[in-house]
Amino acid sequence: MFALVVVGFLARRRGVLTEARNERLGQLAFYVLLPALIFASTAEEDVAALLSAELVVGMLLVLGAVLALAWVANRRGVDDRRSVALVQSYHGNLGYFGVPVVAATLGSTAAATASVLLGLTVLVQIPLTIVVLVSINDAEAAFGAEFRSVATNPILLSLAASLAFASLDRPIPGVVDVGLGWLSAFALPVALLAVGGSLRATGYGESVGRTGRVVALKVLVMPVLAWVAFGALGVDALVRHTAVVMFGAPTAVSTYVYATELGGDATFASLNVFATTVAALGTLFVFLQFVA
Repeated sequence: MFALVVVGFLARRRGVLTEARNERLGQLAFYVLLPALIFASTAEEDVAALLSAELVVGMLLVLGAVLALAWVANRRGVDDRRSVALVQSYHGNLGYFGVPVVAATLGSTAAATASVLLGLTVLVQIPLTIVVLVSINDAEAAFGAEFRSVATNPILLSLAASLAFASLDRPIPGVVDVGLGWLSAFALPVALLAVGGSLRATGYGESVGRTGRVVALKVLVMPVLAWVAFGALGVDALVRHTAVVMFGAPTAVSTYVYATELGGDATFASLNVFATTVAALGTLFVFLQFVA
């Protein structure tokens, strides 16, 4: 994982992976490979087992707890940077990073749970991020357009289609299954290359302490809270491990876009995405040594 992110980062720095090429790489992952992975992982699973109350409650507990801790940790400072620190402490890269890593390390059953957790979390964290940035920065936002982008998200549409297919309790046709398998195999490497190509190592020295708090909350505190919360809810070990990997994912690259559009400090946001991605590669590697 680390090597792929580094290759993407260096290719972007050397001009091999231009902005246009990296955008197309990201589109390939977002519109084709990740939806294929989600459908292949979920379409033959037990819908009732995947959509459990424990998964919903655990997700809400973890997000709520991290947001509360981030609010306390960032109660002082200028609004444009404080708002970014808040959202980047909980808004994880579950699509490009979380689901592919779970699929590659914990298997297809875990990937199905991760896909459902992705869908549930996206429905909460994106609107929450918009509200936090707009309210703190007094920014203007076209809420209708932002929420329509959530409803038409190809990953969410793929999840909805796979759950609908799973409810029919029928196997995926052989040729389709083989094709989805090939596409799914490329989801992790392509997504990580795109993540590496989108990183910007800028802004060092401007707010090291605040960035450190964002990193600690996102890649250390959040997965630990997931371990505690899902353990307390009595889920099985695989679901618990899946939740830890998903919530241990780095800050989503999209938060840089939201910060830019909604009055946040874009340079600070870019630095936090870079720092949490590098840190998450280490923390997830350590965790996976014990469970994968």
